[in-house]
Amino acid sequence: MKKPIYLDYNATTPHAPEVIEAMRPFLETEFGNPSSSHWYGTGPREAVKNARKQVASLLYCKPEEVIFTSGGTESNNHAIRGTAFAMQEKGKHIITSVIEHPAVLNVCRYLEKFGFTTTYLPVDEYGRVQVDDVKDAIKADTVLISIMHANNEVGTIQPIEEISILAKENGITYHTDAAQSAGKLKTAVDELGVDMLSIAGHKLYAPKGIGVLYIREGADPEKLCYGAGQELGKRSGTENVLEIVGLGKACELASCYNETNVGHMRSTRNRLQEGLTKQILKTRINGHPENRLPNTLSISFKGIEANRLLEEIGSEVAASAGAACHAEDVKISHVLEAMNVPMEWAKGTIRFSTSHMISIDEIDRAIEMIAKGVQSLRA
Repeated sequence: MKKPIYLDYNATTPHAPEVIEAMRPFLETEFGNPSSSHWYGTGPREAVKNARKQVASLLYCKPEEVIFTSGGTESNNHAIRGTAFAMQEKGKHIITSVIEHPAVLNVCRYLEKFGFTTTYLPVDEYGRVQVDDVKDAIKADTVLISIMHANNEVGTIQPIEEISILAKENGITYHTDAAQSAGKLKTAVDELGVDMLSIAGHKLYAPKGIGVLYIREGADPEKLCYGAGQELGKRSGTENVLEIVGLGKACELASCYNETNVGHMRSTRNRLQEGLTKQILKTRINGHPENRLPNTLSISFKGIEANRLLEEIGSEVAASAGAACHAEDVKISHVLEAMNVPMEWAKGTIRFSTSHMISIDEIDRAIEMIAKGVQSLRA
C-alpha cells in the first residue's frame, strides 16, 4: 500500500538512519548499566558521556549543564515546577504566554493550587509576544519567565533574546521550550540568554521518550525524581542509554548539517505555500511572515472544516488540523484563538510541516492532492 506524503514533522519525526545505526549496538550487545563499575558498564557509560557532549555542542553549553530526561514534557515540568518550588521564599509569580504548549500551561495551572500566580501574556496577530508586555508583567515577586522559542502550530519565533535582558535585569530565572526550534534555529544558550531550555528528541529525528533539560550552571531547580543520583545528581533513574545515544547522534547531525537541512525545509515550505495559495482561492497564512520556523506552514481555507479536509486527503497527505468540528461545536486551537483568527478562517486551518527528508516531487504531489480536496469540499 502506498503511504501518504508525510507533512507533519512538527508532530514527530522519523528516526534518522544515522541515529538508528548509532543505537544499534545498544540494542544488540551493549546492554550494561552505565553505573556498573565492571567491564559491561564501561561502553554504556562512555556512550552517555559522549552523547552529553554532542548535545552540548548543539546548545553551545558545557556538557555538565545537559540533563537527559524522558522528553519535552518532563523537561518543562522540571524547569517550571522545580524553579517555582526552589524560589518560593523569594516569590510566587510566574510569567508565560497564552500560546505555550500544554506541557507549560498545565504546569503553571497546577502550581496555582500551591499559591503561585501566573500572568498569561497575550500575543499579536502573528502569535508573537510583545517585549513591553513582559516588562509590564514583571513584579517584585516574579521568579520565573517561561516563553517558548518558536510556536509549534504557526511557527512564530519569539523575541527570546530581548526578553532575556529583562529577566537578567530583574534577577528572574528564564526558561524556554525549544522542542520545535532545536535543529531548525540556532539554539546557542548564551546568545538566547536563557537559564534553562527544553528539547524533545522525537522532534529532532531521535526516538520518542528522550529529551534534554539544559540547566545553566548556578541555576538549581528542585528535583522531580529522587533516587541513586544519576544525571549529575539532578535526575535519578537508570539512564535510557539506547535513546540517549540516539538523541546525541541527532544533535550531532543537526550541528553538522543545519544550514543545508534548514535551507531545504524553507524551500519546500515556501513551494508548498506558493503552490496552495496559487491554486486555491480564499486562503490565509497564519503566523509571522518572516520570523517563523523554516518548515512550518499554518494555512486556513475559508469555508472548509479542517477535519473534513484531512479525511478527504488522508490517503494521500498526512497533516494536522488547527480546529476540530463536531456536530454543532467547533473547537479551534488555543493558539489561533489567542491570535484572534476569525472563526470562518480558523475552523479551516491545517498545519503542514516539512523536513530535509521530503522531496520536491512529494511537495508538488501534495499541492495537487490538497487543491483537489479543497475544491471537492467546496463543490
